[in-house]
Amino acid sequence: MSAPLLEVRDLHAGYGRAEVLHGLSFTAAEKSVVTVIGPNGAGKSTLLGALMGLIPSRSSALRFAGEDIARMTLEERVMAGLALVPEKRELFGSMTVEDNLLLGGWRPRKLGDRRWRDGLDSVYTRFPRLKERRLQQAGTLSGGERQMLALGRALMGRPKLLMLDEPSLGLAPLIVREIFAIVDDLRTSGVGILLVEQNARAALRVADHGHVLETGEFGLSGAADQLAADPRVIETYLGAGRKG
Repeated sequence: MSAPLLEVRDLHAGYGRAEVLHGLSFTAAEKSVVTVIGPNGAGKSTLLGALMGLIPSRSSALRFAGEDIARMTLEERVMAGLALVPEKRELFGSMTVEDNLLLGGWRPRKLGDRRWRDGLDSVYTRFPRLKERRLQQAGTLSGGERQMLALGRALMGRPKLLMLDEPSLGLAPLIVREIFAIVDDLRTSGVGILLVEQNARAALRVADHGHVLETGEFGLSGAADQLAADPRVIETYLGAGRKG
């Protein structure tokens, strides 16, 4: 059995003396979608920040693609193949769509790939609207287009694991379905995905495995279809009044 793409054991993280995550352990396999669902304030974004090296953390094991990344800097983790699409997208609004995408090609460029710009064709094939708007300023895009640009920019780095922080946030239901269809398609292209999401129904629909994060600890973990059928998950996150 091959080693997981990401292995996390006993992860603690927080801000100053305030610990937010209390000993999380999980793995993510290649070409899989792992989702972490839970309420606001549970620590979902903190988890991604800790994995990316943006937030101080400690763990008994933090391995990615066979490497110990616990002491790696943010830049080193990016070079190893980790990519994060943050909740606020963090685009350069005064730059064009295409220039934002080209900035995302930093990793293959640093690795000496002379054809790194070819990634644009792949992104434009996946996101035709970005090609139509490639000379537009990023700040003029709609919410859904901005999310597509954030995804496209991350994919320009050819990551091994793509971490998504609330990709459906603030988007209309039709666009949410489109974004999750893209997430599902990315798995088939060989990219591992760690998906943090409040829209539990949509997240569990595309995921292979899931975790319910509550106040810094996993309350439930299991195969996504099993979690979607769990009475506690249904009552708390998939009730009849919830859309997704």
